[in-house]
Amino acid sequence: MNDKTRISTLGGIFRQLCPRCRLGRIYRSSMYLGFPKMHERCPVCGLKFEREAGYFLGAMYISYGFALAAILLIASLLWIVGRWSMQHAVIGGMLLFLPLAPALTFLSRVAWIYLDQAIDPEEF
Repeated sequence: MNDKTRISTLGGIFRQLCPRCRLGRIYRSSMYLGFPKMHERCPVCGLKFEREAGYFLGAMYISYGFALAAILLIASLLWIVGRWSMQHAVIGGMLLFLPLAPALTFLSRVAWIYLDQAIDPEEF
């Protein structure tokens, strides 16, 4: 892939593509359709996705940030647009967030792999 057709980092994360080659898929099926299994290595370039035991512990911090942002956004919309009280908007935001939790958890794993590859790249 040349530089003009290379997928952006954000595009690669949302498409669940390998951070090194941006061609191979990280999950065997889309994370938006259920609970997918991860490939151990990229099917195209061979990048190992889980480098060591406990590797995805850092993804919990990313997941926490995604969850806070999503709940804040939903609660803000309920408060401003729906004119709900602050207390009801926060509770409603948390309840409406629950269906998004699995997808954000899998998305945080992909973001963690991208962050790790940017900081400590595994070469070809």
